[in-house]
Amino acid sequence: MVFSQKFLFSAEPGVLRQYAVVIFVNLSVLTTGMSVAWPSPMLVKLTNATETPLHRTITEEEGSWIVSIGFLCTMFTNVLLGMLIDCIGRKYCVILACIPKMIVSIIYIFASDVWMLILGRALIGVTDSFIFTVVPIYSSEIASKEMRGSLGTFLQIFSSLGIVVTLSVGPYTSFTTFNTVFAIINVVAGIPLLFLPDSPFFLYSKGKTNEAHNVLKALRGNDQLAKEEIASYALSTDNKVDKIALLKNKAFLKCLAIAMILSAGSQLVGFNAVSFYLQTILVSTRTKVKPEIASVIIGVIQLFASFCTTVMMERFKRKQILISSLLGMFIGLIGLGVFFKLSEDVGVQGFLNYLPLISLILVVYCYSAGMGSLIWLLIAELFDGPARAFGVSISLIINTLSVFITTKYFSTLTMVLGPAVTYWLFSGCCLITCIFIFYCVPETKGKSFREIQEYFEGDMTKKDLENN
Repeated sequence: MVFSQKFLFSAEPGVLRQYAVVIFVNLSVLTTGMSVAWPSPMLVKLTNATETPLHRTITEEEGSWIVSIGFLCTMFTNVLLGMLIDCIGRKYCVILACIPKMIVSIIYIFASDVWMLILGRALIGVTDSFIFTVVPIYSSEIASKEMRGSLGTFLQIFSSLGIVVTLSVGPYTSFTTFNTVFAIINVVAGIPLLFLPDSPFFLYSKGKTNEAHNVLKALRGNDQLAKEEIASYALSTDNKVDKIALLKNKAFLKCLAIAMILSAGSQLVGFNAVSFYLQTILVSTRTKVKPEIASVIIGVIQLFASFCTTVMMERFKRKQILISSLLGMFIGLIGLGVFFKLSEDVGVQGFLNYLPLISLILVVYCYSAGMGSLIWLLIAELFDGPARAFGVSISLIINTLSVFITTKYFSTLTMVLGPAVTYWLFSGCCLITCIFIFYCVPETKGKSFREIQEYFEGDMTKKDLENN
């Protein structure tokens, strides 16, 4: 595993503990990654009469609902589940999310009709979305401001690892066997969560100052640093979140507007539409590369890209990585569009047959090394402690709405507009999101939560924030 230079050369036990805690909590993201990639190999099986466990093959419309139903349901549950984050704590929310995953695994194993799969995807979609809300918040509050960037990338690393597991195992095992493996991994990944500390900020917000201090002392390796961080918690004006007051707070609304646009932009660039239908896209290209092999290669590249982010976070600023990521995706999506346009008009031969694979690799690498790794870290950084759970939950509603739109109507768009125009539309979204980040998003690398809030409150200019 590639770790940051701080981790490699530091003997501080607090740093080691921070890494250990964040790694263990991200085991829940490993199973989420497996779930995210689940449609890619499973849809192929469900449309094959000899491989489907159902009494018949599924239709294209049913397949689109299997892919997208979870995101539709999540739009109605995010805020409600987000309230649990401040009620029972970050740790217990992650543990709670493991239960429906295990239930869904059993539903998959014994599925005999389409409605069972749609039900399972609805439940696990809500759960995965909740995981993507809680884990970034927990990790950002466990990490010191110096380590927040490196530790924040573990979300994408473990998600990518889960995707690789699904893409590597799914195509070569039966539907029932793969889902049995999925169930076992869910159980194993849930056990370490029982032994993790809760977020020190959550403990402080519940009046458990001594507990919060003890957790911080263990994580920072220094009593003085723990006391300073406890003092910074006290600067939050109100630890009991008044949501109506927040929605009237100009600083919070600025944070929320940026977070919502970033959330929408991260999905309207089309990465999930491409990844969920990965094997289907590869089959449609009619290249000599087997779709099963190509999808594994792309999954491994996604995992490699996630590791690269950990190294890049030490050398480059958040905005530089995000903008480079989006420009790379722009080129890859243009390439995909060009391939399908040429296929429709004049046909392709020779090297051009590999253009879609190269373009997909570029899209997957750039998204995973930038937008995919940093988006939830950045959104969690934008909000002050008491508002963080509420702000991230609202952002996730926009995110899941965008995922639902792109995944549910991806196949419809390709039929109505053609694949080329569809990919070019996604590339246009990359450019728009890139411009927004350049002009509107502040740089948060190495900044405390308090410094970021001072910028949104108007006490600090963007230049002062970046140079501080």
